[in-house]
Amino acid sequence: MQGQTTTVSFDGREILLTTGRYAPQAGGSVLIECGDTAVLVTATQSQGREGADFLPLTCDYEERLYAAGRIPGSFMRREGRPPERATLISRLIDRPLRPLFPAWMRDDIQIVATCLSLDERVPADVLAVTASSMATLLAEIPFNGPMAAVRVGLLGDDFVLNPSYREIERGDLDLVVAGTPDGVVMVEAGANQLSEQDVIEAIDFGYEAVNELIKAQQSILKESGIEQKKPAEQEIDETTPNYLEKNCRKPISDLLKEFKLTKEERDSKLEEIKTNVGDKIESLKEDNAVRKAVSTNPKLLTSSFKALTKKLMREQIVKDGKRVDGRALDEVRKIEADAGVLPKRVHGSGLFQRGLTQVLSTATLGTPSDAQEMDDLNPSSDKTYIHHYNFPPYSVGETRPMRTPGRREVGHGALAERALFPVLPPKESFPYVLRVVSEVLSSNGSTSMGSVCGSTIALLDAGVPLKAPVSGAAMGLIKEGKEIRILTDIQGIEDFLGDMDFKVAGTEKGITALQMDMKITGLEVKVIADAINQAKPARTHILEKMNETIDKPRETLSPHAPRLLSFRIDPELIGTVIGPGGRTIKGITERTNTKIDIEDGGIVTIASHDGVAAEEAQKIIEGLTRKVHEGEIFTGSITRIIPIGAFVEILPGKEGMIHISQLSEARVEKVEDVVKVGDEVTVRVREIDNRGRINLTLRGVSQNNDMNYPQPTPTPVAPLN
Repeated sequence: MQGQTTTVSFDGREILLTTGRYAPQAGGSVLIECGDTAVLVTATQSQGREGADFLPLTCDYEERLYAAGRIPGSFMRREGRPPERATLISRLIDRPLRPLFPAWMRDDIQIVATCLSLDERVPADVLAVTASSMATLLAEIPFNGPMAAVRVGLLGDDFVLNPSYREIERGDLDLVVAGTPDGVVMVEAGANQLSEQDVIEAIDFGYEAVNELIKAQQSILKESGIEQKKPAEQEIDETTPNYLEKNCRKPISDLLKEFKLTKEERDSKLEEIKTNVGDKIESLKEDNAVRKAVSTNPKLLTSSFKALTKKLMREQIVKDGKRVDGRALDEVRKIEADAGVLPKRVHGSGLFQRGLTQVLSTATLGTPSDAQEMDDLNPSSDKTYIHHYNFPPYSVGETRPMRTPGRREVGHGALAERALFPVLPPKESFPYVLRVVSEVLSSNGSTSMGSVCGSTIALLDAGVPLKAPVSGAAMGLIKEGKEIRILTDIQGIEDFLGDMDFKVAGTEKGITALQMDMKITGLEVKVIADAINQAKPARTHILEKMNETIDKPRETLSPHAPRLLSFRIDPELIGTVIGPGGRTIKGITERTNTKIDIEDGGIVTIASHDGVAAEEAQKIIEGLTRKVHEGEIFTGSITRIIPIGAFVEILPGKEGMIHISQLSEARVEKVEDVVKVGDEVTVRVREIDNRGRINLTLRGVSQNNDMNYPQPTPTPVAPLN
């Protein structure tokens, strides 16, 4: 099995690309390695489906836990449904690839990236994106590549290329930039309230590195003797488009200038125009070229009508500076917001509406045991902030089966999660696990940013002390030749017929999340910078509207939310609190009716709806973990009596024993002659033996109560040691 391995020196690291060795029956395959991370990526093309009017591209990222030397934790002990992070990486591969295939492509194309080995210093996702381009080129699939991706981190004041997982956690930026020779084609980022200028510089820094990887791919193709198969222009019969141009241009143009129409009214009138022109075509003679073309391809009329509508809408924006709803290019739709719209059984709720887009978000406060366990290759083992996004069919006036969340829903939830994560309070001061659910009730563009806004309101309504409120806006772009127009707060038709969907979320201080997808083969960094800067006043305007509804967290939590107390104990004493077989901690929870979680680092969290009970549990645990020293004096109650002594609870949950010889200076025949269960006594710690048992004494300790001490006999008795 011979293969060719090319080494690319990249930012002080070596990236190895091995071709021609693995998966020989795939159209194209490449094993990409960096450090101990290895990802096999294949690209395969097969004949298209009958009647398909879209590009059937499938991108799959497959995780194998053996890559990290682990065995799956499921009952079946094998990988099953892809974890959420694998789905997000699949989307990360898909988004920069999809716009690079020709519009006429209808063949089935599948990209499969399998992580075979994982080095915690080298995340696999950006390697998989770059290798997907290389595999596609090797498969000789028509493709406007090469394309490559890099990650940019920010540690202190320095940008870092392809940082490790730990560097990502420590840094203030996690940015993925994908690009082609034509420019940037995708941006994905989470940031710790960074300024617009810092983010723009990071994108520019990342794109420079992308160019190095693009050159490396071009070099590999040249050395392999493979000529890149550039997409050819599709020959299109202009008969039907020309007929529609002649018969529909004016009614569509007039309709697009009726700015007061609702989305439903506009869609209805467009459908009416299309139906009328369809009837006209049907009335033409049977040998007419237009009628014959439409009869041969029933989808031709619909596709040509959409193309004309797209062309006229874009012309109106470029020439007149007016959008289909009459807004200026930088104008935000009408905003309405409300907090606490649901009963307090729901811990927090927020309703956010921008134009016809409406999102209801809810926030739920949970205990540490509610954290989501992650069974994937990422080093972090659990999530304490979970954001879910639901997009039911009624939100767009349609019907379809209700199934499990699709990739789009997973991706939008992850984007909203990333936007809010930087402003969450630290676990030490607010130890709750948080789950936010965004229900899209109505959709007309930018529902993911509506989710960010609604979720901010819901979290504040739940009493979560956010560092700052977060808002978001979706930016669009129309590019006609050299003419470029950037649109603020795009709606559905502008997203569908435009060239860019650029979501920007952040606080008044700075950006917390970005996501940019293109429908063209690349964009200059300068244009992206203009879009980021144009988004800032929009975000500020939206924040002002949100602050009119709620500008700080509620002072009290919902009465149905758990009350948590959090404190730290010595990690070496965790076993003392848990006790043999968990008996000690179980006894505390039963006695106080609380829920107790203990982390490996010694952080104890007590959950209860009764604050007094939670405080009692805290006192017991603090008593169990408090170190007792010889000579200390405590006042406690007698808890039980045995023939050789009595036990005293000197601290909540911690007992010591008074030997019968230490009950009095005089000889004691029977323990009950001096003390009984329930008596309060003051004792001194006499010693702590090598097994950690606490031995107490009453001798020489003054008491505040009257006990039945026997009187000493005339002949003194030597004290027992």
